Amino acid sequence: MADELRSSVRSMGTTIKETAGQMADSTKAAADGLKNRAADAAEAVQDNYGKALDVAKDGAESAKDAAVAGHDFIKKFMDENPHTTTAIALGIGVLIGYTATRRT
Repeated sequence: MADELRSSVRSMGTTIKETAGQMADSTKAAADGLKNRAADAAEAVQDNYGKALDVAKDGAESAKDAAVAGHDFIKKFMDENPHTTTAIALGIGVLIGYTATRRT
């Protein structure tokens, strides 16, 4: 009877040891998979950040180009039409003065 009990305890110990080993292997595999997914996610975030940065740079460059083109157009218009420019400035000044002194 004692031999059977020892045999059963050894068998149970072996089973527990094997199960613990399998669980450790499964846990390690899951951790490795999670680490790989985290690395993939980090890479995707870096790629998207780079793309967003490029788009922002392009947008800023386009805005700068539009501002320079608008300035050049107005400067050319003022150089070619000084009397019209003076009349427009006078009209804007009158409107501002009227609006500022108007009482409600």
